[in-house]
Order: sequence, then C-alpha cells, then structure tokens
Amino acid sequence: MCKADTGKARLIDVELDETIGRATPDIEHERAVAVFDLVEENSFQPVGDKTGGPYKLKISLADARLVFNVLRENDEVVVAHVLSLTPFKRIVKDYFLVCDSYYEAIRTATPSQIEAIDMGRRGLHNEGSQTLMERLEGKIEVDFDTARRLFTLVCVLHWRT
Repeated sequence: MCKADTGKARLIDVELDETIGRATPDIEHERAVAVFDLVEENSFQPVGDKTGGPYKLKISLADARLVFNVLRENDEVVVAHVLSLTPFKRIVKDYFLVCDSYYEAIRTATPSQIEAIDMGRRGLHNEGSQTLMERLEGKIEVDFDTARRLFTLVCVLHWRT
C-alpha cells in the first residue's frame, strides 16, 4: 500500500489484493515500485462520479479477470470494474520476450542494437497502455501516462517466478 498527496481526479492509494498472490522478493519489489510510481503521478477519474476524488484503488483477480475496486478516501465504494485479461495476453507475452532480449543485449550487443530493441520494448508498452485506455473507456478516465503506469502494474502482476 502506498499513499501520496491528495488531489481531486487522482489516486492516493493503490493496494494489491491477496488474490494477486505473492511472488519472489525481487518481483515483490518490482510490484512495489510500480505501485509507488502510479500513486506518485496519475490522473484517474471514474466516469460519472459527481462527488469526485481523491480515490483509492484495490486491484484483485477474479476468474482470470482484473478487478478494479475504486474507493473514496474514506473507503466508501465508488465503483468496481472487471476487465478481461485476454486482450493483454499477447502484448504482455511479447513485452516479456522483448524485455528478455533487451536485458541480454545489454551484456553483448552494440549500443545501436540495444536502442533498437528498447524502441520495440517501448512500442509494446505503448500498445499495452493504449489497449488499457480502450478497455477503461466509458468507465475510468486516465491520461496516457497513467495508463502506462497501470500497464506496468498489469505486467508485474504476471511475474510469478
């Protein structure tokens, strides 16, 4: 759990539910960093919420679906949205493959080869972020940078070993 300064259309807290499961200490660290980055800077507004934020987000898994439970600062429930993970499977798989290539290239490749692989990695990350924005359309308004941070969190949720 991580907290930041309050604002109106933003997250001040993100929590990963126990349904996410635990992972190795390294992966848990990556998850904590992703949560911290998301809370540190974001734009997040449930569509149709007239009261406004700031908000808390509790992320869980149910039947291989991602559940976003949105709460007010006082823990009053705002809304819950369930997103299928299916549209992300290929992107996340490809993203991990390119990341593996990137980390291998850092050890052996030329700077131009590393840069090319990194451009591919960023392109896949942008694609995943855009897909997430599309899946949230009409449910939760986020800017592209927030979608990128949320997609990073979706990716690190898939790391199990």
